[in-house]
Amino acid sequence: MFKQLFILVLLSIMSNSCDFINKGPKNFDSEIDQDSILVILEQIKESNLPVENHLDQLDEVYSQLGQVSVDTLKIQYLSQLSLITSKIVDSQLFQNVNRDFEKLAGELQDSVKLAEAFWDKGAYFDLPDIAQRDSAYLYFSKAQKIFQQLEDDISSSSVLRAMASVQTDVHDNTGAIVNATEAIRLLKPYDEYKKLYYAYNTMGIAYAALKEYDQALEYYNLAEEQLQKLKSESIELASLKNNIGYLYSNKGDFLNAKKEFQEAISTDSLLWYKPDLYAKLLDHLAITNFKLGIMDSVEENLYRSQFIRDSIGDLEGLSLNYYNLALVNKEIGRKADAFIFAGNARDLAKEIDNNLRYLESLRLLSELDPENSSYYLNEYSEMSENLLQEERRIRNKFANIKFETEETENRNRQLARQQLIWIGIAVGLLLFAIALSIIVVQRIKNQRLKFQQQQQEANQEIFNLMLAQKQKVEEGKQSEQKRISEELHDGILGEMNGVRMVLLGLNKKGDDAAVALREQAIEKLKEVQEEIRSISHELNDASYQKFNNFMNSIEDLLKNTVEPAGIQYHFSYDQDLDWDQLEGVTKINLYRILQESLQNCIKHAAATSIYVSFEVDGYQIVITIQDNGRGFETGKGKKGIGHKNIESRVRKIRGKWYLKSAPGIGTTVLLEIPMEHISQEAKKEISLPKDLQEV
Repeated sequence: MFKQLFILVLLSIMSNSCDFINKGPKNFDSEIDQDSILVILEQIKESNLPVENHLDQLDEVYSQLGQVSVDTLKIQYLSQLSLITSKIVDSQLFQNVNRDFEKLAGELQDSVKLAEAFWDKGAYFDLPDIAQRDSAYLYFSKAQKIFQQLEDDISSSSVLRAMASVQTDVHDNTGAIVNATEAIRLLKPYDEYKKLYYAYNTMGIAYAALKEYDQALEYYNLAEEQLQKLKSESIELASLKNNIGYLYSNKGDFLNAKKEFQEAISTDSLLWYKPDLYAKLLDHLAITNFKLGIMDSVEENLYRSQFIRDSIGDLEGLSLNYYNLALVNKEIGRKADAFIFAGNARDLAKEIDNNLRYLESLRLLSELDPENSSYYLNEYSEMSENLLQEERRIRNKFANIKFETEETENRNRQLARQQLIWIGIAVGLLLFAIALSIIVVQRIKNQRLKFQQQQQEANQEIFNLMLAQKQKVEEGKQSEQKRISEELHDGILGEMNGVRMVLLGLNKKGDDAAVALREQAIEKLKEVQEEIRSISHELNDASYQKFNNFMNSIEDLLKNTVEPAGIQYHFSYDQDLDWDQLEGVTKINLYRILQESLQNCIKHAAATSIYVSFEVDGYQIVITIQDNGRGFETGKGKKGIGHKNIESRVRKIRGKWYLKSAPGIGTTVLLEIPMEHISQEAKKEISLPKDLQEV
């Protein structure tokens, strides 16, 4: 009676608790502002209600994401939404969100977000009610590979730990130990105590499944050390105590198992924060007491655990409850009740695909129903074989995934090496090409410098010839002056001395003969006077005459070049400028330009006459070279080497040149040279009026 009353009170309390849980905090507004999306998502994550209770808000948030135009902001929303909805079983919303999240991460080439999308998908497939372990392992593996490439040790270790947990679910405990060990190795340099706790706990579970209990207990103790560093993880400590108690129970040490279960279930507010763990501990504590022969509270705890699990929808726990109730009822002689509970355990295990619980229930049913024992045992045998094959298939798939991952990594490393080799070859070829181009360019520069040197030597030689010609003219002038001086000294001066002597002799005489002689002497003096005047005028004209050797050279060039070709020429130049005062480089380049133009006229123009002028126009020298040849269209065809040479020479003397031509009207070359190429003396002379120039 007391027991039944206690159960009724408990049911009432639990009903009120469930009502309170179902009410939860106030609902979110249906109108969701874009700026508040992250706030709403954070409130959903912090809420004590199951995620399923927020489906309306999550659907509304997802619909609002279509209005977000900034991809970098949108992907943040999708990341949060994908993480939250990954905890909802059979959720089309998660599949839509995760698909959009993965697609946008790929478009933005955001490796971190892409890894998070794979991580969320793996967590979704790892949910107990979905339990697609091979898919979960595959997406965890994809996420871990990306984190490894990004050298993100923390995230990589978390995904490795999740992979190890998946492996323990399919009894690939050896593989789980490998991945959990790698996770621990990555975490040790960091103060990530909670992540280390999960990794050590997973190691303990794997070793316990392999029945290496001492090794498992050692890792459980290491996990507890990490929780002690956190100082506030009482719920996690209760979960760890449950694992340790379960280890002792499997080991047959029920006293230590009971001690761990009692310490865990006494955790403050455990029923409120973790009802599934509280129900599990009640179940384990009841079976431990049953194993110890302490039957006082066994059924009570089992029913209480059953009620909690039923209220939170823990089908996995309910299946275990039914099985344990069948064991207890069988032991105390209520075989009919045991048979019903075993059948419930079997049916629920089949519904949730818990193959191990299904096999245990079949074996128990064969013991409770001897008449149909063969039926249950045959089904047990068949199911056991299928289960072994399925586990083997999944483990092989895990191995294939790992192998393919390693193969991909090896291929990537090989491709990286090949890429380095190709990069080295490309760099070598590039350096060779650069070196070759430098050699070629240097050789061209050397040839150009050599050509310029030869040209300068030729120009210098021509200039020296001009100077020599000028020197000869000066020598001719000096020779003529010497001749005139000798004429004055030897001829006129001698005659004047003779006349002077005659006049001195006649000064003392006054007869007619003397008078006649004096008249002759005077007449002789007049002749000498006229001769002196004549010589003086000749010298005066010579002093004002300009000898332009450069112009003479130009005229000689015209005569020697065009006359043999049967072409008439007209040559004029400004008489007021001393053209020999031009700089040597300027004269050489003008001479070569004229020479090139004459050659073009003879070769291509078919001209009969040519006009050349050298004039001074303001502050520049203007040179015109015009022929009456056939002409050509200046805009068509490529420039010949002759035109390029003219352009190069004009550029050297900082001048300008214009080419005017058309078919049938001949060709005109116009050069404009700055006055800066004339010496200062010549400039002064040009700037003076003509009468002052003569003075």
